[in-house]
Amino acid sequence: MAKAIATTIGWCDGKVRDADAELMLAFQRGDELAFQELVERHHARLIRLIGRFVGDAAEAEDLAQEVFLRIYRARRTYRPTAKFSTWTFRIAINVSLNALRARASRRDSISTEQLAPAHEDSRRAPRDPAPDAPLERSELERTVREAVAKLPARQQVAVVLSKYEGMSYANIARTLGTSTMAVKSLLARARENLKDRLLVCLRTGGAG
Repeated sequence: MAKAIATTIGWCDGKVRDADAELMLAFQRGDELAFQELVERHHARLIRLIGRFVGDAAEAEDLAQEVFLRIYRARRTYRPTAKFSTWTFRIAINVSLNALRARASRRDSISTEQLAPAHEDSRRAPRDPAPDAPLERSELERTVREAVAKLPARQQVAVVLSKYEGMSYANIARTLGTSTMAVKSLLARARENLKDRLLVCLRTGGAG
């Protein structure tokens, strides 16, 4: 039944409908298969999104399950006031940031093991690279991820949604519940912060 709903819904009363929202409404009416269909549709993307924040595949899988549990529990109060994907991303972002805050609280600092592995490795096994040696591609990518992870929360979310998820300013604004101008401002400040961190890394040949 769920697959039939997903394939047949598209136009209704002359307006484009959100098939995912229709599935959620079907689940609200008692169709458990509709919920299974939603999980199948969004599982991989949510794991990828959450992984951008927490940097660990196993933890991302666990947190994705938490997102779907919250969706399941919200079935009675759900109202399609926004696209289902936007609503789901908001939940995933909140779950991810809560996990990062809990991690930081447990360790009384930002986790150097998960968020800055290059720095942690250097402490465990000191090395002496040439000061002007260029960063290799894999190390540069890792350094960029670490720098993004250290941004203020809303800047971090904006960068992840823009750079890694390819979302438009308008979609990011809807996800964050703000304006497109605010999103542009967040991304501009994030770029400045990232530039400062990456310049240090490029000058030293390692994580800053």
